Amino acid sequence: MPVDHDVLVSGAGIGGLTLALGLHAAGIRAVVVEAAGLPLPAGTGVSLPPSAVAELTALGLGDSLARHAVAPAVLSHYDRHGGHLWSEPRGLGLGHPVPQYSIHRAVLQDLLLQAVRARLGADAVRTSTAVVRFHQSESEGVRVTLRGGGRVRSETALALIGADGLRSAVRAGLHPGEAPPGWSGVWLWRGLVPWQPVLGGRTVVVAGGGGVRLHVHPVSYPYDNGAQPPYAYADDPATPYAGGLRVPYGNRPGTPYPYESLPRRGQALLHWTASVRLGPEALPGGAGAADWNRRGRLAEVLPHYAGWRIGDLDVPALLAATPRIHGSPLVGRAPLRRWGEGRVSLIGDAAHPLLPAVPDGTGLAVLDAAVLARCLARTTPDRAAGMRLYESHRAARVAALDIAPPLPCDVLLDLVAERAPDGFAQVGDVLTAEELHHWTAAHLALEAAAEAW
Repeated sequence: MPVDHDVLVSGAGIGGLTLALGLHAAGIRAVVVEAAGLPLPAGTGVSLPPSAVAELTALGLGDSLARHAVAPAVLSHYDRHGGHLWSEPRGLGLGHPVPQYSIHRAVLQDLLLQAVRARLGADAVRTSTAVVRFHQSESEGVRVTLRGGGRVRSETALALIGADGLRSAVRAGLHPGEAPPGWSGVWLWRGLVPWQPVLGGRTVVVAGGGGVRLHVHPVSYPYDNGAQPPYAYADDPATPYAGGLRVPYGNRPGTPYPYESLPRRGQALLHWTASVRLGPEALPGGAGAADWNRRGRLAEVLPHYAGWRIGDLDVPALLAATPRIHGSPLVGRAPLRRWGEGRVSLIGDAAHPLLPAVPDGTGLAVLDAAVLARCLARTTPDRAAGMRLYESHRAARVAALDIAPPLPCDVLLDLVAERAPDGFAQVGDVLTAEELHHWTAAHLALEAAAEAW
């Protein structure tokens, strides 16, 4: 049976590009199609747990990650007044063989894109090419209709993987008639801002109470030599950048660089996420569609964080200094009874969007891709058998994370806010040792479940 491709991957995000590299390492040829054009949407910051870092390191990206990412040393939890609840080490400090990393999503995506094109060829990733529909049969494999370059055409593959996110076209083909994504009741704002290092420079901050949360972590180390930072942004993806890695930003050619200044000497690039649980009356027009690149406004988010100060972190000042704020409803879908069928399956947000226990799904997408590549290699040439083996491994592990909120950390923060609305001097004034141990142990158990592959 003549086919155009062995494995066709829809989506050039973190999961899709990682899958292409994993399949290449296993001797399986993959081609990636991406609906967006260059430059790809940049996003803000992401976290990579040690299990995901280990998989990317096995694919030869360990040195690049060490050069461009931050390895947090500690995760610290605070109430909304800056009262310290508990801290725990990260990565190597927990005994993992590799670090945990925080990194700008655009930097990670660019590292993966460069690696795919270097190893698989410049034509291995085709942008501005979208999956429209597909049909599979025993004799022809999977026939995929693609739209790109102003025309529609059909190509065949032995397998099709949907790595195309929340509104996956592949998922829609597998599960026609599925209800659209629904609003979770949480509104999310995100931003990147050049800022002085806070709380030692390698701390992941989680703070909140009363349905309001804040998550802050650095995605670069401070620039202390006065030189250009190790990466920059360009509207034109062909523009070289002599200072190191060039990361295109997803804005229109000719428009100004969206962050008016890169970090200067002594500054790092901080990523922050602010989430607020809102009642339906707060959004009379409805939440609308999730768009991670939608512009948000400072006036929307700032009132929820008035007066917040956590150690040396002035939260209102951090938010006010952010040149570009993204704001979007946090939406999700009901869990699927089955991810795939035949020679077609899903990874990442296409398979399991909005898992409350895993606010950042980047690590899960990397693990999905790594396990799928192994399963397809193990069952070659039976691609359908590889899909089912992958799903038997990953679906159960992901289902364990699909728990109804509130999560242990949120329960603890809300409990403290209820007992000490004006703050506290010592954590023992608001929580017993048994309560603190119970909630922190539950939090660590969820982290361990997210790490399992």
